[in-house]
Amino acid sequence: MTSRSVLDLAPVVPVVVVEDAADAVPLARALVAGGLPAIEVTLRTPAALDAIRAIAAEVPDAVVGAGTVISPANVRDSVDAGARFLVSPGWTDTLLDAMKASGVPFLPGVSTTSEVVALLERGVTEMKFFPAEAAGGTAYLKSLAGPLPQARFCPTGGITPASAPSYLALKNVGCVGGSWMLPGDAVAAKDWGRVERLAREAAAVRD
Repeated sequence: MTSRSVLDLAPVVPVVVVEDAADAVPLARALVAGGLPAIEVTLRTPAALDAIRAIAAEVPDAVVGAGTVISPANVRDSVDAGARFLVSPGWTDTLLDAMKASGVPFLPGVSTTSEVVALLERGVTEMKFFPAEAAGGTAYLKSLAGPLPQARFCPTGGITPASAPSYLALKNVGCVGGSWMLPGDAVAAKDWGRVERLAREAAAVRD
């Protein structure tokens, strides 16, 4: 799988924070059933690597990735757990080298034009735009398309079902990341049917 295919798997990549690794498999199955196969599990909780491991082993139709990757150790641990792509909120040369060496696709995070240019200089054309709403939203991304048409983005951060279509309409946006299909009360109640319904609505957002 190339990094381009990460952007093209589905219009929305769920950004998942797993508190209990036992929730990982039913949650992933609900997202896949709803039409969202690319799942970014953020490394924000102690359960994250176990969640990635479980999804990779038990949900074959899911393409599970690791988010909030901020160090070479995160890269190594995520790939060892079965992550098939990596997403970082930002990047440094050290982190970028580790992600490039990992053998899996990756989306380094950017929020400024200079960061985009620096990545293009390093041969990277696909990036996460974060935090999308706070960093200028659709107007900012639209303004980048003219001088930097070779860059493609997955905007994440503050995106809602209402704003997602305006991002997806931009020619330099491949997909968006979001967590609105995973409301905390639904996950706490293990209401996977509700998660699946919300995932199905998210998967149709480009239609």
